[in-house]
This record gives sequence, C-alpha cells and structure tokens, in this order.
Amino acid sequence: MTQQTHFFMGHDAIISVIDGMATKLSINLENRAREDIAMIGIHTGGIWVAQRLHQLLHIDPPLGIIDISFYRDDFSRIGLNPEVRPSQINFDVDGRHIILVDDVLHTGRTIRAALNEIFDYGRPASVTLVTLVDRSGRELPVEPGIIGVEVTIDPREEIKLTGPEKLELVIGSSLEDGFRF
Repeated sequence: MTQQTHFFMGHDAIISVIDGMATKLSINLENRAREDIAMIGIHTGGIWVAQRLHQLLHIDPPLGIIDISFYRDDFSRIGLNPEVRPSQINFDVDGRHIILVDDVLHTGRTIRAALNEIFDYGRPASVTLVTLVDRSGRELPVEPGIIGVEVTIDPREEIKLTGPEKLELVIGSSLEDGFRF
C-alpha cells in the first residue's frame, strides 16, 4: 500500500475554528431556548473538539464520551478497532438536549451509530450535531447543525484530526481502496 499524507490545517487555525463554532453554538442554543443541555464527544477526535467546546460554553453536566465501535454497521467489513474503550455518559439522557460532537463528518455512518448508542442510554429531547469538518461523500441523510469548515476532497482521500496536544488536520490517500489512516 502506498500512502501519502499532507498537512491541511494547523493547531492555531483549528483552535480558532473551534472558538467560532462555540460562538455559533451558543447563539443556536439561545435562539432555540435550549437550557437542559449535555455534550457528548465521539471517540477520538470528537472528544478533543468537544473538550474545548464544553469548556468554552461552561456546560454542566460533565462531558460524555462514546466509542461507537460496537454500533458500526460496517463492522464486518472494516473489523473491530483494536482500541475499543467503554463509553462514559454519567448523566441522564432522557429529556435532555444533547450536543453530539464529531471531528469529521463523511458518510454519516458514525453519527448513525452514535445516535443508536445514545438512545440506549435514554430518549433525548433533541440532538444537535456539531462537526469540525464536513466533507463530501454522505451515504446517509445526516446534516450537522454547526460546522467548523467544509472541505471537498477526492473520494479516495480521508481527512483526519490528529492530536490531542497539538491538533492538526491531515489528508491521506492510498492506491488501495478502503484505506483508512
């Protein structure tokens, strides 16, 4: 497999984008009169984005964390992630307005899996999807409420958030189909 990656966005620019997302999200929540809110980050990059948003918005209860590995519908095709971690949602989901945070929205399958897992914890009043990167290639009808940046890249390429100490967005491609870095 021949892999090529290139730098897309650096730490300071990503922090600036997340700060802008926090402003948009705050306005969105105020306009929709959302009060009983909680935030959940999707493992791994979604957690890094959610941590900053959670801090900027002063959200109580604690940040929830989910790992959707067992909820994926492509589990048999891509296999089990070797670093599956338990989810941590230490608050009542029922009737709460959930802010679901991911790093990159692509096909929508990760979000579908995350929603399935959230509903295993209870029935939220609403879910607002927040994503750092929205890229082309949607396979399911999933749309974010808050987007950091929109990117159009080749269908054979992937974009990934690396971190957590120094956040960077990198784009990778491969001559082999199904490549994920």
